[in-house]
Amino acid sequence: MRTKRILIAAAAAVLAFASSSAAEVQTREVEYKQGDTVLQGLIAWDGAAKGKRPGVLVVHEWWGHNEHARNQAKRLAEAGYVGFALDMYGKGKVAKHPDEATAFMAEATKDPAVLAARFNAALEQLKQDAHVDQRKIAAIGYCFGGSVVLGRARAGADLAAVASFHGALGTKSPATQGKVTARVLVLTGAADPFIPPEQVAAFTKEMEAAGATFRVVSYPGAKHSFTNPAADKAGMEALAYNAEADQKSWAAMLELFTEVFR
Repeated sequence: MRTKRILIAAAAAVLAFASSSAAEVQTREVEYKQGDTVLQGLIAWDGAAKGKRPGVLVVHEWWGHNEHARNQAKRLAEAGYVGFALDMYGKGKVAKHPDEATAFMAEATKDPAVLAARFNAALEQLKQDAHVDQRKIAAIGYCFGGSVVLGRARAGADLAAVASFHGALGTKSPATQGKVTARVLVLTGAADPFIPPEQVAAFTKEMEAAGATFRVVSYPGAKHSFTNPAADKAGMEALAYNAEADQKSWAAMLELFTEVFR
């Protein structure tokens, strides 16, 4: 009997593996506009899945709409969501040097209204996708993108959840009582010189005062950009990939989505 149970369990495992292997991640390039600015995004979904599913916006690092952001959209598709790697800078604006990235980010953030409009333009694109359940939308962001999604949460955007990966936590427009309706998850590196402990503490106080539902996770030894395998190539001591923090932070995000989208 025990042998039979083992064989049944093994067969079930094989079937589960076959099912997961049958996932067909498909992608679609999306060109859209905010005002006169042409933007380029990538939508990813599992073509083997049936029915509508939650949609998740992916806001890129300060580098721009690069492979890192696009890969996260594909990983979301593998996990059962529709991922949309959006563009906050403009089509073709992908930095190759930190100075260029800084310039692109400064240009995108100089007018908060434009920043919000570009996020919302992408949100509408995601909602229009035939695979997306418009009632279930979240947003994640990396580095610059992390600060963007936190900014939208502070502004009371109609999102189920936001997750910030090594994103800046400071703001000139702190959340007010009752304004934050999205669940907030902050995933930060304990060794990130750009996000020091005092910034984490100030953010925690801000969220508590606003009455937000939030969680902050700090990964020991992790520096800035810990989710990006190409981080070490930037030539900046503050940036480094950390496989363990990358894995654990992704799992924490998936756990949050399971809770808010059930």
